[in-house]
Amino acid sequence: MKSSDYLISTVKEAPNDAKIISHQLMIRAGLISKLASGLYSYLPIGLKIIQKVEKIIREEMNKSMALELLMPVAQPAELWQESKRWEEYGPELLRFQDRHERDFCMGPTHEEVITNIAKQYIRSYKQLPINFYQIQTKFRDEIRPRFGVMRSREFIMKDAYSFHMDEESLGETYQVMHQTYCNIFDRLGLDYRPVLADSGAIGGDSSHEFHVLAESGEDAICFSDSSDYAANIERAETLPQGDPDAPAEELKIVKTPNVKTINDVCILLNVKPESSIKTLVVVGEEDNLVALVLRGDHELNEVKASKIEGIKQPLQMADEDEVVKQLGCNFGSIGVVNLDIPIFVDYAAACLSDFVCGANENDKHYTGVNWERDVKQITSCDLRNIVAGDPSPDGQGFIEIKRGIEVGHIFQLGTKYSDSMSANVIGEDGRAVNMNMGCYGIGVTRIIAASIEQNHDDRGIIFPKAIAPFELVIVPINYNKSSRVRELADQLYNDCQKNNIDVLLDDRKERPGIMFADSELLGIPHRFVISDTHADNGKIEYKSRAQSEKDEIDFNDAVRFIIEKLS
Repeated sequence: MKSSDYLISTVKEAPNDAKIISHQLMIRAGLISKLASGLYSYLPIGLKIIQKVEKIIREEMNKSMALELLMPVAQPAELWQESKRWEEYGPELLRFQDRHERDFCMGPTHEEVITNIAKQYIRSYKQLPINFYQIQTKFRDEIRPRFGVMRSREFIMKDAYSFHMDEESLGETYQVMHQTYCNIFDRLGLDYRPVLADSGAIGGDSSHEFHVLAESGEDAICFSDSSDYAANIERAETLPQGDPDAPAEELKIVKTPNVKTINDVCILLNVKPESSIKTLVVVGEEDNLVALVLRGDHELNEVKASKIEGIKQPLQMADEDEVVKQLGCNFGSIGVVNLDIPIFVDYAAACLSDFVCGANENDKHYTGVNWERDVKQITSCDLRNIVAGDPSPDGQGFIEIKRGIEVGHIFQLGTKYSDSMSANVIGEDGRAVNMNMGCYGIGVTRIIAASIEQNHDDRGIIFPKAIAPFELVIVPINYNKSSRVRELADQLYNDCQKNNIDVLLDDRKERPGIMFADSELLGIPHRFVISDTHADNGKIEYKSRAQSEKDEIDFNDAVRFIIEKLS
């Protein structure tokens, strides 16, 4: 491709709303153009990168024997009502009506549609297992789209769905997909980690996320420093920490006027946050109040809390007016002594002794509080986010935490959708059996942003060679003025094309500095420079995007040289 026949739409400055580096560089490099909040057009270079990502995904999915199909973006409400997700999914589901006032939605995912297809065309156990995939546009009406394509409303996703007679078969395909995903991300040149994860709104019992490690990541990823254990912080379990010490202090009530937060209480009473507890109140299944108790320096894990029996789903914090009405105090003064509601205590808080908590009276707290002696009816459980230095849940080593960008997610759904939608097959014994399902997603457009977050410098993008818009750029100095430079550049360009090298010839009437800056901004891995001086000495300048050094090589060896670099 020649620049004169292409759209090079680089810009010097990113818009003010571009807060993370991938958003800034995708705009500056001319990969995307904003249409509206969370909606982006992919310009020719951006689309070229998408197609390279899709090619790798297709090749590996096909190797796994998955079958590609394509399902509509618009989905009828009936299917979502049948699965009971029409109301459950929430406002991210964009609902609309056609001219006949029939309800539809823009598909954020395709479990319902694929289950309906399986219900129609898979009739016997002899057809199982089977795995379908598509690369399709999705739409989720994010309340706050941000970070460019990292969290946009419309995006491209590869989603796959497998069907099985039993859990054993599902587990086998799940492992195949796990390895397939590793193969994909390896080929994409990403530094990633598969981690245990929560299934969220999709449902199911077992799932793994695949995270690209980057400081800008929205997710906290927990690793053992001594094993292969890795999990999203939502899923990472904490372990019981033993029994509390015997009481050494008497229970006392102290005045804490105008003190509401744990930090303020600890400053006033000269105690450490880890020697105090905080009591959060949520709504129970019967609209009753339920107390969740954590150590003062820990954070509630809402995913864990929502799974406690007796807690209303989705998790809902209690209204303060209702708390005052039933408990007689405001949020900042709630404690566990004489608290007549169900109490769930995090493991770390359950091993405290002589601790500080609210007194269930405004502007008062207890000191010297002890379990058993002062509070008897509690249930210990895992309620908090794990923190760095905690013991690893697998019993090997301690936890380290890094930031990650989720680019893939695989689930073992079980019979969640086949049960609700009556998707069954005739088994070997002649009886109808609801199929087990697996679900496997990759964010195609998100991969590009994640790769940039992981691979950039102050000059622009440093794409892995597998997804770079071009493998090589030829920059001829004075291409439009020097016949010798033009002849050599054209010769090299044609020879590269004959050898199937994805090459860009920058034949624009621009200053060399601009052409160099654009090639570095675009993240093209390799660059050749040709000038009159090179024409005189039979040399050519080579530079790798990932390195600062420049080399001179023989012009006649240039094609062989770059082929070796690309191999």
